[in-house]
Amino acid sequence: MPRSIYWLLASLLFFSCSPRIIPSSEISQQATDQPTYACVMIDAGNSGLGPCEPSICIDPTNKDRVVAGAILDKVYTSEDGGLTWTKDKLRSPYGVYGDPVVRANYQGDFFYAHLSNPTGKAYASEEFLDRIVIQRSEDGGHTWTDGSYTLPRSPKDQDKQWLVVDPKDNTLYITWTEFDLYDSPDPQHRSRILFSKSTDTGDSWTEPLTLSQQEGDCLDDDQTTEGAVPAVGPDGEIYVAWSYDEKIYFDKSLDRGVTWLQDDMVIATQPGGWTFDIAGLTRCNGMPITGVDLSQSKHRGTIYVNWADQRNGSDDTDIWLVSSTDNGESWTAPTRVNDDTPGSQQFLSWMTIDQSSGYIYVVFYDRRHHTDISTDVYLAVSKDGGQTFENTQINSQSFQPSQNVFFGDYNDISAEDGRVRPIWTQLEGKQLSIWTAIIEMPDSETK
Repeated sequence: MPRSIYWLLASLLFFSCSPRIIPSSEISQQATDQPTYACVMIDAGNSGLGPCEPSICIDPTNKDRVVAGAILDKVYTSEDGGLTWTKDKLRSPYGVYGDPVVRANYQGDFFYAHLSNPTGKAYASEEFLDRIVIQRSEDGGHTWTDGSYTLPRSPKDQDKQWLVVDPKDNTLYITWTEFDLYDSPDPQHRSRILFSKSTDTGDSWTEPLTLSQQEGDCLDDDQTTEGAVPAVGPDGEIYVAWSYDEKIYFDKSLDRGVTWLQDDMVIATQPGGWTFDIAGLTRCNGMPITGVDLSQSKHRGTIYVNWADQRNGSDDTDIWLVSSTDNGESWTAPTRVNDDTPGSQQFLSWMTIDQSSGYIYVVFYDRRHHTDISTDVYLAVSKDGGQTFENTQINSQSFQPSQNVFFGDYNDISAEDGRVRPIWTQLEGKQLSIWTAIIEMPDSETK
């Protein structure tokens, strides 16, 4: 998210607000087979940048420990499952410049990946955005290392990274987009998908490999290769999908990232491309998210890819999911995740899989109950391998985004053993805030 929205953000003034918790008396509790939930405000902007583009992760070794991040350099920690939060700033000698991604390994270490600004001269030096920085915390996000980084590739620009951890050996995998020159209209400047890994808990990273055979432009739009989110299979396979030219591309490695497909696969179309217009937003993306079921359910090994597009029209954006049960060789037709009647907007989705049950969770913005730009947050749950989804509204109050306030390019969601923590951005007047929902899924036994 390096687009020059930062100068726009910096020019905005936000109002201060203390985090608050929706009291237990307001928790929505339905039938016994339905989730209970409460909304919690994690942070609200008071000046400067953000918060938006939030990322969140539950510690798989301690479900009460949760860490989140938001642009540009915010880090949040919770020791009570997300009910209360402490706030801090992330610091690194290599700079902290947004696109936060928070993930944890299976020994309780947290990792915070972000863009770089090693000279402190944003947009004014060749080194700006020349690497992806990954910082590690061994105490639940309270303190962090200075960070390691992918190989600096100045003067090229590195953007839109995402992390995944192999539960068998805690190997870290990262994929991202590289621009020859960000936002350049020169047709000779191209974009591509890169990959690197760390086998020493993030202390060092392998030299980047190029995954995408097709290169895009550098305009951070539909003709740019973006949206690479890696996922790990049951036997250490690595899968990743991304968007380019109104298609979803897919690549895989069966030897832990040493070799990849000779030719990327097109696994779905994305009519209208991965960027589209949504009223009230400066821009909106539908980039894909890849996940794999590692549970002991009957869907173990199934690969899922989730995205949004406007195949049903610019006034009817929808959330989609495809799946593969044969290591990505063949794919289902797209399943519509949102279960409303046609004609309303659903957008900015993110997906995770609870590896204790195989349940699929997708969080997204939704306008099914409104005729204006008023927006809600929905959680879709599939307990049958993505064949059907149950939709539930999880925000406590509708809100209206504004084209004058950058809303971010993504949200996030984490799930561990029936505990689900989505995270999203809201706007009240000129005040941005980030929220989570305290969701406990009953009876999430292995299916």
